[in-house]
Amino acid sequence: MRNIKLTIAYDGTNYLGWQKQKVGPTIQGVLEDTLRRLLGHKVKLRAAGRTDAGVHALGQVANFLTTNKMPLEDMHRALNALLPKDIAIVRIEEVPIKFNAQYDARYKTYFYQIYNHPIRNPLVRLYSWWVPQKLNLEAMKACLPLFVGQKDFASFKKAGTETKTTIRTIFSAELKRVPGVAGMLRFEISGRGFLRYMVRNIVGALVEVGLGKLTYEELANILEAKDRALAPPPAPPQGLFLKEVIYETKRRVSRERKTSNQSQTA
Repeated sequence: MRNIKLTIAYDGTNYLGWQKQKVGPTIQGVLEDTLRRLLGHKVKLRAAGRTDAGVHALGQVANFLTTNKMPLEDMHRALNALLPKDIAIVRIEEVPIKFNAQYDARYKTYFYQIYNHPIRNPLVRLYSWWVPQKLNLEAMKACLPLFVGQKDFASFKKAGTETKTTIRTIFSAELKRVPGVAGMLRFEISGRGFLRYMVRNIVGALVEVGLGKLTYEELANILEAKDRALAPPPAPPQGLFLKEVIYETKRRVSRERKTSNQSQTA
């Protein structure tokens, strides 16, 4: 038995999110169907996290078990040949049998793009939130420390969802301009875990601050209240990207681990 780890990039525009569903296309569904065709048996992918409909990824991670002995380089090449153009396998590795993409993750990094320009740009409409009103970046940046550390993010979860705890640990949060794209802002956040809609809800609140509709004190009070009903609506999904998933160094595989990286072999 082999345990295969995939690092995956995808454009989530045409999918109902990561998780396989009975009706409609999903990233997991397409990948599992493609792997079944290639390997000759059913495959169950375990992902580092689930992305919602319209959300993108540069470094989603998933793993699966197989008895197929196909060399990694051949598997990598074949998968990318069979997958649709909006999904790609960035890297493929053989890892210890106990590796689990979800439970072994140390932290994840997401970023969210805001296109802050008076005129919409059709070329970035699927990968950012167009906010035509001028945003006060300094006011938004001043609020970022509110979200760093171990906090209760109940006010920033998806309304109506149940979870064991709404406490999450955030390591960093920053807001910066994207070089070379006038008006494009990027909010980047790294943490041990995230509630559903948490990043989008934080961005929605930060934009309210940037528009002058919410003050630092009011945002701090919303966080402290632990009440989703008090917070602004979430930012739309198309601006959100799962950037990368980082794993514990102690989980590193031995030097003998095989790796295929298409950027190196192409």
